[in-house]
Amino acid sequence: MTSNFKLYSKYYNLLYADKDYHAESAYVIRQLKIYFPLAKSILELGSGTGVHGIELKKKGFDIYGIERSETMVAEAILKGFACQVADIRNFKLTRKYDIVISLFHVVSYLTTNDDLVKCFKNAHLHLNDDGVFLFDVWYTPAVYYQKAVPRVKKMQDKYLSVIRIAEPIIDINSNIVDVRFTVFAKDMESNEQSELFESHPMRHFSIPEIGLLAELTGFKIVKVEEFLSGKEPGENTWGVCFILKKI
Repeated sequence: MTSNFKLYSKYYNLLYADKDYHAESAYVIRQLKIYFPLAKSILELGSGTGVHGIELKKKGFDIYGIERSETMVAEAILKGFACQVADIRNFKLTRKYDIVISLFHVVSYLTTNDDLVKCFKNAHLHLNDDGVFLFDVWYTPAVYYQKAVPRVKKMQDKYLSVIRIAEPIIDINSNIVDVRFTVFAKDMESNEQSELFESHPMRHFSIPEIGLLAELTGFKIVKVEEFLSGKEPGENTWGVCFILKKI
């Protein structure tokens, strides 16, 4: 996994200002009430700037985050979210948790089998008995049916204006879409402009693929559904939520 958000994180919050973190956190809580109703502690892999974590903290969960981006961790800590800079494949903590979550397609950034196995084994290691691992990924049938296409997103607030161009390059033999970002940013006060380029390789998954990965790392699948809606995954389902149980 590459350090994708080293520069991109500067513009992250504005680009995703329209993301409904409250609804997504509420969705996670609904799943936890079903599969681990007494859960009190959560470990978040790829916690970003801590927005999901803070939402879950407000609901009474003891939550801790792991994030590779130093700038994101610094911002999350300023918000009051407990987290640290570490790699989700090989971090080591001294405690275990009832739940491990990884949201916003973080697992799809793990593009090799070795990285995936390391991450899943590490999640397993940090879970209490009967713990739950909840994550969402890009779904292979939807990627091939809908096909990734170039997209442009524009966001602005009183401090910053951002235009992001996303150009996907599809590798059909590796189940990877390399999303190449070009970001144009303008400081609204100084009129200073900057430009950056980043590559975000994203892996997509089928249900049997995750099932095999779960078996190899000490889990079993207990639920698969479209993230947020709860619908059965299909060719129009880009983001799928998997819930695994530690065995």
